[in-house]
Amino acid sequence: MAVRARWVNEERRSRWLVLIPVALIAVITVVDIRSPTSIHLGPLLVIAPALTPSLAGPRATAAIGALAVAAQVCIAVLHGGLTTSNHLAQIAALTVLSVLIVLLTVVRERRRRQLERAQSVSEAAQRALLRPMPERIGAFQVACRYLAAEHETQIGGDLYTATRADHTTRLLIGDVRGKGLAAVGEAALLLSAFRLNAAHQPGLPDLATVLDTHVRRYLVDFAATGDETGEHFITALLLDLPDGKPVAHLTNCGHPPPLLLRPGRDPEPVGSDTAPPLGASLLPADAHTCTTVPLDAGDTLLLYTDGVIEARDGSGAFYPLDQRVTRWSQCPPAVLVAHLSRDLLAHAGGRLGDDAALVAVHRTVP
Repeated sequence: MAVRARWVNEERRSRWLVLIPVALIAVITVVDIRSPTSIHLGPLLVIAPALTPSLAGPRATAAIGALAVAAQVCIAVLHGGLTTSNHLAQIAALTVLSVLIVLLTVVRERRRRQLERAQSVSEAAQRALLRPMPERIGAFQVACRYLAAEHETQIGGDLYTATRADHTTRLLIGDVRGKGLAAVGEAALLLSAFRLNAAHQPGLPDLATVLDTHVRRYLVDFAATGDETGEHFITALLLDLPDGKPVAHLTNCGHPPPLLLRPGRDPEPVGSDTAPPLGASLLPADAHTCTTVPLDAGDTLLLYTDGVIEARDGSGAFYPLDQRVTRWSQCPPAVLVAHLSRDLLAHAGGRLGDDAALVAVHRTVP
């Protein structure tokens, strides 16, 4: 697991850093012994065990604490006498403080392990929900990036997936209204429904109607548990990308329109005709429509969630995606989403207020 690997790497690096408190103990001991008897530097030894928890675990902290106490005893023997009241008080105080520091380190390690387990579960859930899309699907290169608003979590209400049908690729990107486990549950429901039905529906409007039915049924069942669902809905964008035709079919359900990136032209929003979000309200049978846009070889469609365009900088200005994307519009999909992700985080000061997802779809040259 990635979380465990990070912890292991940190522990390996911390083994060398433990030499810092050891060196402090050695320096303080030597200087104190060589100083006049009226000068007492022994109390500074507490710095070593106090510093160790930030570098290592309970065992190393206990060892450094014991070494500090041993150094204080050595100072007492060689610098005024072990039985003096001053030295006895220093030894006792250092011992008590070292024990307290070790106990606090044990508590910290327990919480760290709990966090590690929670992050491992989070990563497993993320992989189950948002399975990484292949770099190439049919006639298209694809790249995606998920940016979680919370640093300690990797799942939320943003979602994307793709599947193959007969000589075409169908892709979904969506954003669940709401947060927490309820949003994760709705995202899982929509992803599962899409994967089961995407290849069996004749057109995107039919697929959107089926997905809306699944979401609505879920919300009705969810309401029976007593949870509030009045504000729960899912914005979604469906794409149908045929292999042999230079077009893209789009059905938009309340989602931000994608940007069409073409060589030598400014980014252009497409598929802006939208139906209400999935699960938002009762819809007539013809509520979902399909828009067809040209998508020639060399063109790229950039899909995103509202966490991208609603990210604010320190002055409160939204992220100008249509302006920033022009810098890298001719880059391969993986490079494009990587640059946009870094630029988005820089704009937001390193922390997003909402989850954000980016998906770039590039039609390759035949």
